[in-house]
Amino acid sequence: MESLAQLEALCERLYNSQDAAERAHAESTLKCFSVNTDFISQCQYILDNAFSPYALMLASSSLLKQVTEHRLSLQLRLDIRNYIISYLARRGPELPSYVTGSLIQLLCRVTKLGWYDDDRFRDVIKECMNFLSQATSDHYYIGLKILNQLVAEMNQPNPGFPLTHHRRVACSFRDQSLFQIFQISLTSLRQLKNDVENRLRESALSLALKCLSFDFVGSSLDESSDEFGTVQVPASFCIPSSWRPFLEDPSTLQIFFEYYAITKPPLSKEALECLVRLASVRRSLFTNDTERSKFLAHLMTGTKDILQSGQGLADHDNYHEYCRLLGRFKCSFQLSELVNVEGYSDWIRLVAEFTSRSLQSWQWASSSVYYLLGLWSRLVTSVPYLKSDTPSLLDEFVPKITEGFIASRFSSVQAALLDDLSEDPLDNVELLQDQLDSFPYLCRFQYEGSSLYIIKLLEPILQSYTERARLPSTGDIDDLFVVEGQLAWVVHIIAAIFKIKQTTGCSAEPQELIDAELAARVFQLINVTDTGLHTKRCDKISKQRLDRAILTFFQHFRKSYVGDQAMHSSKQLYARLSELLGLHDHLVLLNVIVGKIATNLKCYTECEEVIEHTLTLFLELASGYMTGKLLLKLDTIKYIIGHHTRENFPFLDEYKCSRSRTTFYYTIGWLIFMEDSPVKFKTFMDALLQVFLNLESTPDTVFRTDTVKYALIGLMRDLRGIAMATNSRRTYGLLFDWLYPTHMPLLLKGITLWTDTPEVTTPLLKFMSEFVLNKAQRLTFDSSSPNGILLFREVSKLIVAYGSRILSLPNGNDIYAYKYKGIWISLTILSRALSGNYVNFGVFELYGDRALADALDIALKMTLSIPLADILAFRKLTRAYFGFLETLFHNHISIVVNLDTSSFMHIVGSLESGLKGLDSNISSQCASAVDNLAGFYFNNITAGEATSSPTTINLARHIADCPNLFPEILKTLFEIVLFEDCANQWSLSRPMLSLILINEQIFSDLQAQILASQPADQRPRLVVCFTKLMADVTRSLEPKNRDKFTQNLTIFRHDFRVK
Repeated sequence: MESLAQLEALCERLYNSQDAAERAHAESTLKCFSVNTDFISQCQYILDNAFSPYALMLASSSLLKQVTEHRLSLQLRLDIRNYIISYLARRGPELPSYVTGSLIQLLCRVTKLGWYDDDRFRDVIKECMNFLSQATSDHYYIGLKILNQLVAEMNQPNPGFPLTHHRRVACSFRDQSLFQIFQISLTSLRQLKNDVENRLRESALSLALKCLSFDFVGSSLDESSDEFGTVQVPASFCIPSSWRPFLEDPSTLQIFFEYYAITKPPLSKEALECLVRLASVRRSLFTNDTERSKFLAHLMTGTKDILQSGQGLADHDNYHEYCRLLGRFKCSFQLSELVNVEGYSDWIRLVAEFTSRSLQSWQWASSSVYYLLGLWSRLVTSVPYLKSDTPSLLDEFVPKITEGFIASRFSSVQAALLDDLSEDPLDNVELLQDQLDSFPYLCRFQYEGSSLYIIKLLEPILQSYTERARLPSTGDIDDLFVVEGQLAWVVHIIAAIFKIKQTTGCSAEPQELIDAELAARVFQLINVTDTGLHTKRCDKISKQRLDRAILTFFQHFRKSYVGDQAMHSSKQLYARLSELLGLHDHLVLLNVIVGKIATNLKCYTECEEVIEHTLTLFLELASGYMTGKLLLKLDTIKYIIGHHTRENFPFLDEYKCSRSRTTFYYTIGWLIFMEDSPVKFKTFMDALLQVFLNLESTPDTVFRTDTVKYALIGLMRDLRGIAMATNSRRTYGLLFDWLYPTHMPLLLKGITLWTDTPEVTTPLLKFMSEFVLNKAQRLTFDSSSPNGILLFREVSKLIVAYGSRILSLPNGNDIYAYKYKGIWISLTILSRALSGNYVNFGVFELYGDRALADALDIALKMTLSIPLADILAFRKLTRAYFGFLETLFHNHISIVVNLDTSSFMHIVGSLESGLKGLDSNISSQCASAVDNLAGFYFNNITAGEATSSPTTINLARHIADCPNLFPEILKTLFEIVLFEDCANQWSLSRPMLSLILINEQIFSDLQAQILASQPADQRPRLVVCFTKLMADVTRSLEPKNRDKFTQNLTIFRHDFRVK
């Protein structure tokens, strides 16, 4: 670089140029600053001498990348830290905010990465206090920004930074510094309350929120999601006990209520967010019940004042956050505690009025109503346990809220008609589920009154809908749209009421009679929906919504009232249904449900949602033991089994519904296999046999046509469904004998000629994946049968044919769909076949059969063709890959060991990455694979006699070439066990012993490293912990010795983590 001026010009082009080529040239020229450590001093020179903010930004971002991606010396990192602090103090106020932000991020990153390397890195809070004590507001602002970024940095894992190390640092920071920072934020908020500079108040409030949102227990929640504070956050919100004095201090809550009152959005929203988190604290955090009652009273007073004034609630974000705050009340406090607070009656009245207004403004507050309904549902379910003499007043308010909710749902139908909605609430499954999870508790609270209101609403609409069915033409389409929408809502609400019957135990006789009245109206509606004019409206979205609501009703109704046990315990319901509709027992009622299923499957040809929902209900009925037996008595079921062709069920001919074919044939297969009849099975398969014969007779020259393609896709989906239904040796044998050997060549032909078409290969490979799965020991052949070996040979042919061709094809735009998906299914097939325990694999080598060797060879080539980053990026690929490696290391370790050193290192290195992942199942699989490898090394090299087997020689050579391999894995395992909340400690303990026994010097060195990273005053105690770890553990991998080490490790982990 000739001059600083040239560099500044290049930086300006890098950040500002509209020309992509010019930007790319500038980026490649300046890249050296971020990748070459020799340029660190030049970055400092730029910061000291450049005037262009873009040049300063380049220097700062380059240093950040250097610090993150390179292992710089301790002294250099300390120098960078000290330089940035002095630079911010000297020039910070005059720099653009984006440069200051980048420099602060660099300071916090250096601090985090060096937290355990030198105590001086932990002095950053003292440095911040120097900024806060300065006379200028600019320095105060920089101090708050540093603390904000520091908390965010400590709470967020960094790419390439081991998660175990991140949690160690985060936990240490939480215990040593976070409370002090929270105190600073509260002090700043009090000092700045009357300050005119909004940016200072914003930064102080943001800091308080970041402290309260810290990941205290290492669960890595997404606290921005709407689930925060409801499902994902535990009731015992884990703020440390050391924070108790500040939380019991009334001024802590008060400062946030005051900031809500004196600020505007988005600051007021952040104040509410802080209150939501404070309202979530666990009961045990308070000194006693008196302090907890004071805290609750303060919360209720503050929220009541907001409701009385209405201040800030016109802003949508404030409104939503306020609803979340109300929702926390019943999550964190008992109804008995609420009613005993002075002013409860005013508070509950205001909340009821607020809820009613929210329901009337449902379009504006649709996502917020969920929290309000959740509050009311928890309140009413607590009434039976309320022992206080103080009235809860729920009897007065809940009926109004119930009626308001139903009225708001009817209004949504009108709004949808007028195109006022971007999305109809009936189509938003998640929102529908959220609202209808809570609402039925309100209905059951005063069930008689609620049911009369629902019936009063429903009957005139049902009458109108019945009359429409008799008309020769549809008439007013809009009016019919509204009627069907209103009916759909009522049916959904009734379905939700039935859904909670099991959980609430509403089995009292009066409630059962009310259930019968509501159910009778729905069954009347079913008779109308599939008669007259309405049968021709399956293409209309309003009719589809109504049918989906009816299916939901069936799903919940049958769980409570269909089946032998339900029949005996529900006599009152069936007696009333018999009076009203003649439905005198559950077999008659089941016939109505199955009739609706058959009608939907016949009439709906293109609506995937209705077909899928219908088949889900069908499968639920078929897979129930009693309901499955009952189904076989029905003529409708016999018709479906005997006429399962596209002529009778047109959706089978629709490609976009082809996924549903698997569920359809799974259900029919389940019913077929309930009857022990090979003749019925063969008759049932005749339709599929005809498809096989047509495809087998198709010449290769015309095999790649759309007709063949869709026929093959459909056939594979159908076969997969039937294979899924085989759950015993007998039923699997029927399918195996039907397929092998006659029809297996078609699968090989299909995979060979359609390799480049994932739409074909995916269903074909998924069928084979199901076919080779030995679930419930269904693949158990006679001792004299070669079927297991023959099946594996077919698997090998298929995997080799697919793998050899897919590897030679170029990558498509969507590499996952084009290649990775087929590869992970292939790996799953092979893993299931290798671990199914129905093949003696020694036979292949004994008789010179290449089936096993070829399959493993092509599988390894496929795995090695995928970058590790891609393997870890795609969840299903990750699971298949590590599952395959576990099987490989368990049964075929010689295959891995005999690879070249580079490939061997890649595979074993990937196991270490898997150990560090968040998925405990994958971590356990990797631990098992490492244990097999380390155990083989110990038994054959460390403790074994000198052998000349190629496998042993190759493994010894690999480890000699990569001496850090085993030590790094052992270090990773210790970090996970000691510093993570691992759920699979037993699995991780197995490879740890194997690795320790291989070379005890490795263990000694690691012990020294771990001790050096701990505070000096703790080291003597930790030395004793390490000594106890190996107490009574011998140099062997016998099961008894392994168990002893695992027991010692549990004690070691507990003692090590004690503060």
